[in-house]
Amino acid sequence: MIENLHPILLNFIYVTVVGGIAVLAFMWVGCRMFAHIMGFSISDELKKGNHAVGQMTAGLYIGIGVALGLAIGLGLN
Repeated sequence: MIENLHPILLNFIYVTVVGGIAVLAFMWVGCRMFAHIMGFSISDELKKGNHAVGQMTAGLYIGIGVALGLAIGLGLN
């Protein structure tokens, strides 16, 4: 079945499925590592209303997402 698919469609499947899972996994690992290194609970700080932690988490997710998106996108070329 895979032999009959167009290469562009296979690349799209690769980027959306494999790339999406990789990005989510790296975001989760990055967030956990940062929280472990800094020594505080991100969810507890967000419940207290600490906006700096929310902005830091958003920046972390955006940065990792952009970096992995570029790596996956350039890997397809």
